Amino acid sequence: MITETASKQTGPALRQKIVLAAADLLEEAGLEAVSTRAVAARAGVPTPSIFRIFGDKDGLLEEVAEHGFRRYLEAKAGLLTGDDPVQVLRDAWDLHIRFGLEHPAYYALVYGQVRPGRVPHAGLRAAAGLRDMITRVAAAGRLRMSVERATEVMHSAGVGTILTLIGLPEDVRDLRTADAVREMVINTLALPPGGDDGAPAPASGVAGSAMALLAALGQDGTAALSVGERTLLLEWLNRLADAPGGGD
Repeated sequence: MITETASKQTGPALRQKIVLAAADLLEEAGLEAVSTRAVAARAGVPTPSIFRIFGDKDGLLEEVAEHGFRRYLEAKAGLLTGDDPVQVLRDAWDLHIRFGLEHPAYYALVYGQVRPGRVPHAGLRAAAGLRDMITRVAAAGRLRMSVERATEVMHSAGVGTILTLIGLPEDVRDLRTADAVREMVINTLALPPGGDDGAPAPASGVAGSAMALLAALGQDGTAALSVGERTLLLEWLNRLADAPGGGD
């Protein structure tokens, strides 16, 4: 009966049905409940269909993670329209914390299953979005270090904070912890605005100037330089931004 039902469904419709079945199991009972046999039974398809469509269980879980993170990534992309790039980082942090606590199963699927050298696509997309936001801070001359290092610092702090909070009983979670970490991270990464009117300060210090130039080069291109020259320049700018005292 299952084979007969599955044979009538092909392509995207069948793929989506299996992903939704796996997502339901994940949210209801956690990752341990998402076996290929359980997913097949929930979706009403033969187990071999999962391997035929997704290759293996990891392939299925990749798509489940994409499904779960889709709305979060769309909301995060919408933050890029904000005028103050540092405030955008704060808003992105709060969105990230809220998503992780509201959808712990999806979050743990992407960030809680550590495998050296492998990050799920949803996690890579989230990190890329954060990098875009930090590049805007660099373009405003307000970044204290390289874009790459700043992205790693903020991403690591955010993931660690959420996983710590998820591991605590709900009645003892204190979201002020997340707020405190957010401000420590922001103050570490970004220069304060300059002037009494709150307008962003011009590039300050070696790090701010180096990253502002790097961001400008990314927007305007470096046609006057050869590939080798451009690679060397980018290396120099990143090293200047990450040098001790470069953000002062």
